[in-house]
Amino acid sequence: MFPVKSLIKLSLVLALVAVAASPVLRAQREKLPREALEIVEKNWPNAKKTQTGIRYVVLQAGTGETPKSGDKVNVLYEGRLLDGKVFDSAKDPAQPFTFRVRRDMVIEGWDQILQLMRKGDKWLVIVPPELAYGTRGQPPKIGRSATLVFEMELLSFGKE
Repeated sequence: MFPVKSLIKLSLVLALVAVAASPVLRAQREKLPREALEIVEKNWPNAKKTQTGIRYVVLQAGTGETPKSGDKVNVLYEGRLLDGKVFDSAKDPAQPFTFRVRRDMVIEGWDQILQLMRKGDKWLVIVPPELAYGTRGQPPKIGRSATLVFEMELLSFGKE
C-alpha cells in the first residue's frame, strides 16, 4: 500500500499532466492569432512548425550545411500579408538581399528560420506577429500584429 504522501504526489503529477494535455492550454501556446491560424491551416495544412511557432513548407530542397550566427547570407524573397498583398521583395539573383544572421538586421523569424535552411532551399515561411513586427507593425505597409508570409530562397552563405 502507498503512503499518503506518495498518493498526493502522484495525484498532483497526474493533474499537471491532464492540464498540460488540455486543448485549451495548447491553443494558448499557439503563436498565430486565431484568424491567421484558420487561414494558415486552410491554405497550408501540411506546413511544418518550429518550436517557436514559425511554420514552413519546403518548396525546393537544398543541400549542405546551414548558416550559423554571424554568417553573411544571400536571399531571394517575396513578403506578403495573409491576404496575398506583397509588401516587399528582392527577386533578382544578381542583387539578392544580403545580411548577417543574428546581428539584429532582420526580423527574429528570419534569423531563426535561415539557420534551418540549406543552400538552395526554397521555402514558404509563415512568421507569427511576435517574431515579425509585433503589435507595432511597420506602417503603412504592415499593420499591427500582422502574420507575414515569405517565399524565401537561400542562394548562398559564408563567413565573408
